[in-house]
Amino acid sequence: MLEAAFIRDNAQAVRDNCVNRNVHSAEVDRVLSLDERRKSLIVTTQQIQQRQNEISKLIPQEKDKPRKEALIAEGRGLRTQAGELEAQLKQTEIDLHAVLLTFPNMTHPNAPVGVDAVSNVTVRKVGVPRAFDFPVRDHVAIAESLDLVDFEAGASVTGNKFYFLKNEAVLLELALVQYAMMTLVKEGFTPIITPDLARVDVLEGIGFMPRDPNPDTRQVYTIADTDLCLIATAEITLGGMLRDKILEEEKLPLKYVGLSHCFRTEAGAPGRDTRGLYRVHQFTKVEMFVFCAPEDSDAIHEQILAIEEKIFQGLGLPYLILDTCTGDLGGPAYRKYDIEAWMPGRGDGGEYGEVTSTSNCTDFQARRLNIRARKGGQKGTRVVHTLNGTAISCARALVAILENYQQADGTVSIPEVLRPWVGKDTITGSPLRKTQ
Repeated sequence: MLEAAFIRDNAQAVRDNCVNRNVHSAEVDRVLSLDERRKSLIVTTQQIQQRQNEISKLIPQEKDKPRKEALIAEGRGLRTQAGELEAQLKQTEIDLHAVLLTFPNMTHPNAPVGVDAVSNVTVRKVGVPRAFDFPVRDHVAIAESLDLVDFEAGASVTGNKFYFLKNEAVLLELALVQYAMMTLVKEGFTPIITPDLARVDVLEGIGFMPRDPNPDTRQVYTIADTDLCLIATAEITLGGMLRDKILEEEKLPLKYVGLSHCFRTEAGAPGRDTRGLYRVHQFTKVEMFVFCAPEDSDAIHEQILAIEEKIFQGLGLPYLILDTCTGDLGGPAYRKYDIEAWMPGRGDGGEYGEVTSTSNCTDFQARRLNIRARKGGQKGTRVVHTLNGTAISCARALVAILENYQQADGTVSIPEVLRPWVGKDTITGSPLRKTQ
């Protein structure tokens, strides 16, 4: 969260940043007005409290009855006035906090400037898309022919964009989780299985807007009659895990890899991306999250990206890396990289589709969640930086694997790194069904 003092001292830069990030709800002038009112109320309240202290000392010393009664009456009036001012101050601070929540993070100077994804910049492409000598099918056709996913049952039981994974698809998802977890543990990350729900104020701290009254833009599910939401990513629970904590700076960075289910309303999602598993309401994800010293976050961001690349290189999937433009960053990110994997069944003739992202959120989330660090032997604390990155988003990884590893005879070869957990080399559509 940007502080009012920062906005006051950098008003034009904040305005320009909001324009570049396509955020029109943030009001700089309202922040300046509310902050000025807040400071004025504090000064006035302090002056009244000072006079109250003076009167409380004068009353016992005053011998003249009329003057003593006048002091007592003045004291009562000041108490009433102070109470009214304190109520006004409390409401002003609430209003100011609400406005500050609408501001996005500032932006890395090297991030591409643009209002939407069209302005994202390709950093590099890795791998060469496979040349097929047979008609390519998309993952929906493959999954249905091999009895891997039941979309009809998902829609019947829960609704559109829900699904049942079946047979080898279940083993593939579990294999992806194991593969990602083992990769991250070797990189020094602590494995965590997080809750699938979090309090509203934790989501707001991470940068989501669960109280958004507009159902067309709200991205998370809220639980009726509670202050809980279904999480959209383990970034929420991993970040909230250390809220209100003071960390030992010598132990930074703290690196976690979390496993959770993720739930998203996908409000306003483009229609082309809604087919099959690419854009769904529930999926399993392995997520990286790091708390670090401010001076280390840029370097750690590059390290997280390298880990994401390592995972997809291990899966043998061609991909490209995008440097995300200002209008496509989302509120918390200072800079974000996306990895898009080649999906030969997507679109007309194949397209790259997003499979991971990694963001450096600087102190934006930690300031909202009150997470600070103290260096041993020194006074004072400073706000830490937070970073996140997708290790594996299982549904989209399944899309890429099924489409890239499809064979002419209708089977699907399993990536070599996943075979130890799946227990076979090829999905043929028959062995697991013999027991049914």
